[in-house]
Amino acid sequence: MDKLKILVVDDESRMRKLVRDFLVKQDFEVLEAGDGEEALDIFYDKKDIALIILDVMMPKMNGWDVCREIRETSKIPIIMLTAKGDESDELLGFNLGVDEYISKPFSPKILVARVEAILRRTGKAAAEEVMKIGTIVLDKAAHLVTVDGKNVDLSFKEFELLAYFIENEGIALSREKILNNVWNYDYFGDARTIDTHVKKLRSKLGKQGDYIQTIWGMGYKFSVEE
Repeated sequence: MDKLKILVVDDESRMRKLVRDFLVKQDFEVLEAGDGEEALDIFYDKKDIALIILDVMMPKMNGWDVCREIRETSKIPIIMLTAKGDESDELLGFNLGVDEYISKPFSPKILVARVEAILRRTGKAAAEEVMKIGTIVLDKAAHLVTVDGKNVDLSFKEFELLAYFIENEGIALSREKILNNVWNYDYFGDARTIDTHVKKLRSKLGKQGDYIQTIWGMGYKFSVEE
């Protein structure tokens, strides 16, 4: 079986080597780019890249612009790396469809764990059920969501979050539990990550976004009132 290809994009060669070494140990094939333009050249040339690890601050073309262009044609999972801890940067990343957001410095082991978690989900077998609740239909195999019969375009993480909510309909879920199950790693940050995704998911679901109820001081509950 061919190794899964990961594209690592960072203008710092030492950072690329650090990430590459940890990924290679887990039997991934690693492609490297030192700037945004080179990253796009590799992305268009190689049709079987499984995931992109993308730095924000780079010469020629920054990570945001690379992400925007890729998202015009592909929903390939993207993990964004940044040296900044600014909330506006994080929100921009999620608005562009970034699946994970990691601030430097970071643990390479945690980065690899996140890569593996995303790839486990994107590589799931197609024999998943179609879940229907209220006027929402979620097809895991086709990675498709419809509301009132109309397609809803969700990012990878928004889709996983909605699936988890539906699977736990009527159950109060803490932010910690949601993060550990949907992101599938021990999360040491604050609640902004999940709150940002919930806000965008509610918006995309329209009036059905009201199914996601906020439990103040705890988390959320997905409930469809008949």
